[in-house]
Amino acid sequence: MKTRARLKPGQKGTKKLLAQYGDRLVCVRYRYDEATRRRIKTVELIVDEAYWEPPPRPNFPPMTVVPVKINIDEPKLQDLARKAGARWDPKKKVWWVQFANIAGTRLEKRIAVETPK
Repeated sequence: MKTRARLKPGQKGTKKLLAQYGDRLVCVRYRYDEATRRRIKTVELIVDEAYWEPPPRPNFPPMTVVPVKINIDEPKLQDLARKAGARWDPKKKVWWVQFANIAGTRLEKRIAVETPK
């Protein structure tokens, strides 16, 4: 099934649903199933809201070299680390890379920050 259109509330094709669901409507999608030759309209709704505090994110200066933990069975992430200029440390079993090279990528979430015990 392919999604051809993702519409925001208020756009053409969403007005009746906006009237029905109001502020809870997030988006409307039109999906097309070639096998059954059907168009399917789906909606995304807000069903609950709660306060959320994001976890603290380590803030490193751009040129700081940080350790990144990547498992042995993750070759795609290892390639991504190599492309970012990371070097493998076999003793500590981490990749060392400049923070600026991985900021905003999937590798940023893998920074090995030790928590105090």
